[in-house]
Amino acid sequence: MLTIDHIRDRLSAYRPRSLSVEVRRHAAVAMLLRENNGGIDILLIRRAEHEKDPWSGDLGFPGGGIEDQDASPQAAAERETWEEIGVRLTPENYLGRTDDLAGAYLSVRISCFVYLLDGDTDFKLNGEVVDLFWIPLTTLLEPERNRIKEFYYRGANRKHPVVVLDEWSARPLWGITYRLINDFLNLFRLSFHHIDATDELSKKED
Repeated sequence: MLTIDHIRDRLSAYRPRSLSVEVRRHAAVAMLLRENNGGIDILLIRRAEHEKDPWSGDLGFPGGGIEDQDASPQAAAERETWEEIGVRLTPENYLGRTDDLAGAYLSVRISCFVYLLDGDTDFKLNGEVVDLFWIPLTTLLEPERNRIKEFYYRGANRKHPVVVLDEWSARPLWGITYRLINDFLNLFRLSFHHIDATDELSKKED
């Protein structure tokens, strides 16, 4: 079973990859964890819907673009977390960093920093975030929740792996946040399970 001590030890020894590719935007996010009944929960937010926002309405982590006032990508992640959900992150919360990721379709680089929160943390959402929830990491790994979904995005029909979270959210987990979590899981020899929902439906009908 994955524990906070295991996560802390692995991240403290890990040397994350920092991308040097030229991109239009460098953003930073905070992956927030808590201990719950012997397991690990992860916090997901749902972004407000805006016509010009490429992540409009999506599930994700608190975070955003790095600004001139930010001393580092980590400082940006901590500032955005405070602004978006009202949580002050401190060095005592910090567990480590995962590899940078480049956007699949957008010219963006994402840096992700991992923190441990108390179970009774209070949140205060701003207008950029409309909802948030804790979900067990083990739930994300349930094979029946992992699908390949086809949907229209940026002018074309595309297939992407998703995690269906019906009890928590009408929106699935997908995209850059899906990739960030999968990279995190890979550090512990875990990963999402890709199941084609169409194939599964066909099997049931046979």
